[in-house]
Amino acid sequence: APKSSLSKKGSSLLAAMSQPTPTTTEPPRLPGDTTAAFGVADIIVVVLYFAFVLAVGIWSSIRASRGTIGGYFLAGRSMTWWPIGASLMSSNVGSGLFIGLAGTGAAGGLAVGAFEWNATWALLALGWIFVPVYIAAGVVTMPEYLQKRFGGQRIQIYMSVLSLILYIFTKISTDIFSGALFIQISLGWNLYLSTVVLLAVTAVYTIAGGLTAVIYTDVLQTVIMVLGALVLMFIGFEKVGWYEGLQEKYSTAIPKIIVPNTTCHLPRADAFHLFRDPITGDIPWPGLIFGLSVLALWCWCTDQVIVQRSLSAKNLSHAKGGSVLGGYLKIFPMFFIVMPGMISRALYPDEVGCVDPDICKRVCGAAVGCSNIAYPKLVIELMPDGLRGLMIAVMMAALMSSLTSIFNSSSTLFVIDIWQRVRRQASEQELMIVGRVFILILVVISILWIPIIQSANSGKLFDYIQSITSYLAPPITALFLLAIFCKRINEPGAFWGLMVGLAIGLVRMIIEFIYNTPSCGEEDRRPAVLKDLHYLYFALILCVLTAIVIVLISLCTPPMPEEKLACLTWWTRHRKGPAIDLKNYKNEAAQINPACGENDLVGRAESGGKEEAAAKPPCWKMMYLWFCGLPISPTPTLSQEERAALEQRLTSIEEKPLWKSVCNANAILLLAINVFLWAYFG
Repeated sequence: APKSSLSKKGSSLLAAMSQPTPTTTEPPRLPGDTTAAFGVADIIVVVLYFAFVLAVGIWSSIRASRGTIGGYFLAGRSMTWWPIGASLMSSNVGSGLFIGLAGTGAAGGLAVGAFEWNATWALLALGWIFVPVYIAAGVVTMPEYLQKRFGGQRIQIYMSVLSLILYIFTKISTDIFSGALFIQISLGWNLYLSTVVLLAVTAVYTIAGGLTAVIYTDVLQTVIMVLGALVLMFIGFEKVGWYEGLQEKYSTAIPKIIVPNTTCHLPRADAFHLFRDPITGDIPWPGLIFGLSVLALWCWCTDQVIVQRSLSAKNLSHAKGGSVLGGYLKIFPMFFIVMPGMISRALYPDEVGCVDPDICKRVCGAAVGCSNIAYPKLVIELMPDGLRGLMIAVMMAALMSSLTSIFNSSSTLFVIDIWQRVRRQASEQELMIVGRVFILILVVISILWIPIIQSANSGKLFDYIQSITSYLAPPITALFLLAIFCKRINEPGAFWGLMVGLAIGLVRMIIEFIYNTPSCGEEDRRPAVLKDLHYLYFALILCVLTAIVIVLISLCTPPMPEEKLACLTWWTRHRKGPAIDLKNYKNEAAQINPACGENDLVGRAESGGKEEAAAKPPCWKMMYLWFCGLPISPTPTLSQEERAALEQRLTSIEEKPLWKSVCNANAILLLAINVFLWAYFG
């Protein structure tokens, strides 16, 4: 599910009420009040976690193919299905999802968990529909695919710049805010110090290792996240009386102080149902099925952060297997994030369910509500020594995992789609150094963004993120769907469709920024286009309007030549297309023949080729070359036969019949489980 969809209307649904509950007798505590609860065991767990993550990052960096664009950004196209699936999960489940999903669950119930289950369908579409086309096209980034599909540069540059803006001001800011909020509430650390330390450790192994380091650390952190969250889930369910007890206690989770003459402090009557009223529901069921699918397709099938993981697969079957594993993993957030958020409100209604501005300001520093502290509150109150430190490590894992993914993918977009436009003759070494420097720039921007996040309203931040995604993503979804399935679509239609969709989305976004969502008890003075048109409905309408514009303009302009569509659409994916740019993969020939490693090629080149062995550089220079991903020894030039074999491997979408059948069977089983869950909780 898109991360930006996390706390919509969460702050406006919470209030307080003058009915005492047996679960809360002490006055609410401030974020720093819980520091004393952390013992030596917790600190040891956190320190060991950091040491282990750095060790994994350094190990994977040393063994990784880091000297080429394909090696650094696509992990040498050598990843297997299980690390891909784990990375798909952890790249999407950042600290923002823990804070936001649990907070929205506390405010409105189970429906927000459907955002995670909807992702299953999009993940299978990624593995079975989108990735085969991307691999056949031989692309590294999504804007690069659009450039190959339509020609020209304006769409590619527009997409790259838009993606970077979305990453910097939504994904990075959300994760930093959420992670810092958790650490501040849990440990009482200084917000700036904790964030700078996290960003520094994150950037070091991302810069040094490339995508291989990111994916291997993602695997480690996925294990930590799932185990830690499951432990807290079982403790929480045991405390509240399991699912039946949760239903009873959540329905009566009413705080002591209320806003008079209002009902927004009351838990929703449909809190334990996914499908809600299409007009009055906070998440209407038509929007949940159709509108959310538009956002899910953008997130899982066209977003560089996600697609880059699947493109690192050694073959198409492993990419499909990664999608299936990711789909299975996306089943769990409903149970170990959303429901614990509801448990937190049931146990601590005065803190998590507050709406009185003075009380909320005292509890979490935000006057509009404190639903976002639901998950940290549960950790502090319920977890024993040692396990509490484990959960701090889980949140650090979520934050660092998401940030590493964004740093690496943003660097890929900048180097491939922007820098190579400015420096057309840039060497491989220059591109590798620029990619690492750009990550440092992202870190600086992230740190400078902290004061804005800290001063921002905790409830409104997620609303802003949701607005940006809902109003900018649907045109991209429409374009990719038409680009893959409709050969008649051409560059003018694609470009002007994007422009029209962007204009419509910006109008709605600006209006929403002008008119703030009213607090509990306030009159709603927003225009009808805001208060009566749910954002999921708007996303669906915007996607359809963009598609209509793209089709109409394409039909009024000359079509693309048929020969230029080879390997670029679903219908032409098996045709032999033009040669791909092997500059991005030129040092990966060693992987063509498993019996011949890269060192063998280097040795062959040094003994029989034109290159002469250079003197061994000093230690400081060797460290510099390793950190920047530059070759310490001379690398060979590929022969024509090696180039042809490398191109064949990089663009092959052939599958062995056995593994193709295994992937298909697992996909069908996953869909059956998904449909059952929708029906059971619907």
